[in-house]
Amino acid sequence: MTSRSGQSVQTLVTGRRGFTGAYLSDVLHAAGHTVVSGSYKDASSADSRDTDFDITSIEQCRRVIDELRPDYIVHLAAISFVGHANDLEFYHVNVLGTLNLLQACEDVGHTPRKILIASSANVYGNVESAAIDEQFPLAPVNHYAASKMAMEAMVRTWSERLPIVITRPFNYTGVGQSERFLVPKIVSHFLKREPVISLGNIDVARDFSDVRFVAQVYGALLESDVAGETFNVCTGQPYSLAQILELCGELTGHKIRVEVNPAFVRKTDVKTLVGSPARLLAQVPTAKPIPFDETLRWMLGVGPSLDAAERN
Repeated sequence: MTSRSGQSVQTLVTGRRGFTGAYLSDVLHAAGHTVVSGSYKDASSADSRDTDFDITSIEQCRRVIDELRPDYIVHLAAISFVGHANDLEFYHVNVLGTLNLLQACEDVGHTPRKILIASSANVYGNVESAAIDEQFPLAPVNHYAASKMAMEAMVRTWSERLPIVITRPFNYTGVGQSERFLVPKIVSHFLKREPVISLGNIDVARDFSDVRFVAQVYGALLESDVAGETFNVCTGQPYSLAQILELCGELTGHKIRVEVNPAFVRKTDVKTLVGSPARLLAQVPTAKPIPFDETLRWMLGVGPSLDAAERN
């Protein structure tokens, strides 16, 4: 793939060394992109594709955007763990860091072909619905979600100046995700054949996607003609933690006892979060959701599991 100037397409991915960024980089490389990365704080790396800069520094953002002049920007870098200890960091990184990237593009006179910015389905809050679409009102119930809602509002003020797409991914998982997150924690306990797992409310239900599907969606949205729109990234199928425990038990033949730890039960926990992928799949019909039992097989190393690229 080449840019309009005849040079290879260059895509800046903030947070490339994070969980999602690693899979997205593979998708973009396969499509002919040269991927360079940025983080929200300085970090050392021997990878020549890495251009580390602090997104909370407008000066560093200007420098990197001016030097690279990327064809595309995918902004993944964020404080994404809901239980993060420093509430102010959610806003400092998620809102101001995003503003710095957009402001830097304007300041140096560079307009990428597309800027994809990852928000979160947590902005919907505790919604009782069989399928949340993009028109649902936003009602965040924690600082992570509130920071993403604020970020979205800020980004929309740039919609006439820059070609931006916002994604609202629902929960997703896969190999390599931190065990701070629930599905990797559960999978790890089954892989180690632990007799007991300590969890919070196992009746909460989420719309879980496979990270390989999410990466394919982001790549497809970059290549699409769409701009100025927001898309749910989801499957439309919820699973409770109780169901996940049962599926893991069936796939591994191992039974595990659940102990409810009150410290893991948050008052602001969203009980059920399931989205409608209708708008997304109408825009990028080649992106096919991966069944969640296949994702669990992949994570558990049990039986065959197709690579996302083989499904498209």
